[in-house]
Amino acid sequence: MHRILFASLLIFFAFKAVAQPVPAIDENLPHLVTFGNMGDRAWGDDDYCQVIFFSVPKSHTDPIFIRVYDPDTGGELDEQKGEWDTRMTFSIYGGKGACTNEDAKRINLKGNYNSGTMLATKSFAANPRYDKDWYTFGPINPSEGEFLPDEYGGYVFKVLVQGVSGDDGNLYNFFLSRKSTENLAVEGAFAFYYKYKFRLHDNQSEISHIYPFIDDKVQSIKQSNFDWDNDGIIRIISVAKNGETLKVSGDNEWSKSLHNIHPSERNTSYDMQIIKSKSSRINNNNVVIYLENQYGELIEFYSVPIGGIPKYKYSIGMKPKTIRN
Repeated sequence: MHRILFASLLIFFAFKAVAQPVPAIDENLPHLVTFGNMGDRAWGDDDYCQVIFFSVPKSHTDPIFIRVYDPDTGGELDEQKGEWDTRMTFSIYGGKGACTNEDAKRINLKGNYNSGTMLATKSFAANPRYDKDWYTFGPINPSEGEFLPDEYGGYVFKVLVQGVSGDDGNLYNFFLSRKSTENLAVEGAFAFYYKYKFRLHDNQSEISHIYPFIDDKVQSIKQSNFDWDNDGIIRIISVAKNGETLKVSGDNEWSKSLHNIHPSERNTSYDMQIIKSKSSRINNNNVVIYLENQYGELIEFYSVPIGGIPKYKYSIGMKPKTIRN
């Protein structure tokens, strides 16, 4: 992201406590999901790992806490396959390279994706103590993050979730807090992610949202989604698009589509709305999605839309051709 945007970004996030949970309130997604490394890909996880980044403003000097809801694998929220046999590791990284190392931002995590300095780690299996309850990492000194004031406004921490054994699904949530025992927002902090894995609502009337930011160098985006089970549609709302649809994948497959960017959309957010099918009932649907620009670089999703939820401007009236492959 370009530094000229950060004054408005930080002002916006300073008043948005909804930026602290992941998934965020504005996203209206139930949970994140990661499977054990022996999991069946057809259940909705292509590589058994998830990476979430948190940015803490440089002005914040008090300790922070990264809290995980329902980190164990074996309870009411989780997805069982056979016997509960899955172990999940949550690790927090800061320091140089935690965010900026390219291996940490790739589609398939290879190489030095666990870059930076490990600040904390813990593994969870089936443990009733953490079923539908919180585990807290911290206190963490904000200055232990990777300092990226121009790119992200402060100190960035990476949270790496990996299924290290078993084949069950772990559903969980995060909250970046200034207290260890309750969820109190860190003013000006936010989360972002490149490859996003989450559970869809079972309720067909729920509409979920994800918010990529389109910076000033993006000319087109290629979206890729996995294992959507043809469960409804994904449509784009922006200042220039009023419901352009993305190609949606079937069971255990990837789908891709290419979408052109109108000049008016640069330096704005997209609202990618996830609308479930009304004609078929699909429950427990876990999915994966990511976006690339014309150079093949991953585009960030933000926990809330930078600049607010975009509104279509009829005066622009763009109707671009969507290329699908």
